[in-house]
Amino acid sequence: MSTKRITKEFAEASQSPPPNFSISLPPSQSLHTWHVVVSPPPPSPYHPGRFALLLTLPADYPFKPPQLRFATRIYHPNVTNDSLGNVCLAVLKPDQWKPSTKIAAVLDAVRNLLLEPQPDDPLEDRIADEFRNDRDAFDRNARLHTQKYAMGGEPVFPPAP
Repeated sequence: MSTKRITKEFAEASQSPPPNFSISLPPSQSLHTWHVVVSPPPPSPYHPGRFALLLTLPADYPFKPPQLRFATRIYHPNVTNDSLGNVCLAVLKPDQWKPSTKIAAVLDAVRNLLLEPQPDDPLEDRIADEFRNDRDAFDRNARLHTQKYAMGGEPVFPPAP
């Protein structure tokens, strides 16, 4: 069932992706790993950057949530500020995941997170504090990171294992 559902969702998502997203398969063509590029819309401080996201679907998807991480570095309270780029997204938490949730809904949640970070559920406390207490400094740092990591042409994905 997993492969059939993934094939159907990939066809839908790649042919008519949610706004600001493009979706493809890596050179290995594994259906369980998707290359997702997001271009956050204004007024996000990440606009006009382009960020690579790696979406990994487990063998028991949709009964287990996909894993999502930023392959492009990003300055965000809900994304680890390191090369792992782990994302804290409520919809992906095992206790909140529902098998009926589609990948398009996950991508919508990512877009919303880029427009409105969730500082009360942070992975990076320092960045969350800055977001809450000095929004101008947060926006400035987010823009600087975006210029440094997300504006040099096509986003780069890690090589497939």
